[in-house]
Amino acid sequence: MNEITAVQPATTPMVDPFGRSIRYLRVSVTDRCDFRCVYCMAEDMTFLPKRDVLTLEELDRLCTAFVEKGVRKLRLTGGEPLVRRNIMSLIRSLSRHLVSGALEELTLTTNGSQLSRYSAELADAGVRRINVSLDTLDPDRFRALTRWGDLSKVLAGIEAAQAAGIAVKINAVALKGENEHEIEDLMVWAHGLGMELTLIETMPLGEIEGDRTEQYLPLSLVRRRLEEKWTLTGSAHRTGGPARYYTVEETGGRLGFITPLTHNFCETCNRVRVTCTGTLFMCLGQEDAKDLRAPLRASEGNELIAAAIDEAIARKPKGHDFIIDRDHQRPALGRHMSMTGG
Repeated sequence: MNEITAVQPATTPMVDPFGRSIRYLRVSVTDRCDFRCVYCMAEDMTFLPKRDVLTLEELDRLCTAFVEKGVRKLRLTGGEPLVRRNIMSLIRSLSRHLVSGALEELTLTTNGSQLSRYSAELADAGVRRINVSLDTLDPDRFRALTRWGDLSKVLAGIEAAQAAGIAVKINAVALKGENEHEIEDLMVWAHGLGMELTLIETMPLGEIEGDRTEQYLPLSLVRRRLEEKWTLTGSAHRTGGPARYYTVEETGGRLGFITPLTHNFCETCNRVRVTCTGTLFMCLGQEDAKDLRAPLRASEGNELIAAAIDEAIARKPKGHDFIIDRDHQRPALGRHMSMTGG
């Protein structure tokens, strides 16, 4: 990629209509993935044509425009970000904002399948922390949940990341009847290796083959079950995302809960999301969006992009309206999580 000048830290952040400072950007670099997780994708997915997807250079320009406007934390997502061709050239380029101090953190969410290959390069580019999505430690169940995944590759990737000095947090979607009996084991395993575990309620995004009312497991129930055996103490720890954290006294590790359905996290939302097509979603759970690809491709400078971002932030909603019950079996939104980037 061509070298692009680093920017200076913004003096003031973007502020939405509800007084929330927008400092966190999640960018999907691809809608493609080497897994087909049952709660995320249909098995026979139709992916976007290349012409609709932003180039790496365009992604760099777009991320830089947000950094210029006060974003301090940048997370690359997918699909699976590490299957994007030449992704390390983008990550190395964006790392210049870490060097300049304009960006506090450059990180990513991954399924872990490519970490053995990329961990050393990620660490060298300034990535200090990553999230790995992992819902089970049972190889057969892992294969069933991901349809294509190999658990041994993910575990080797986690080991490689830690060896490279990258802190790993495990994200697990709590699935009724699938992994709910494993949550305690996942926690003990993660904490034993010095990793945080964050549990996530399944979200009603995109059409899938299964019925999400059968998958949905409220984390309020999971927490009550855990507290029958473990001591969970509320923690002030925050990572900039929506998780509420607890310290498990017996293990000394942290346990996070992301609860978009039983208790939404909208009042402190400081983030927006951009898809790999350059569409800005001000809220994961709303359809309102702003096209940034057109202004990006219409000019060499960032003035049009900046104006489009300002217009979008000015209409960021107060919150989302996710519902999962037997009267709402259709997804709340038509787009899959792999499109929006989590």
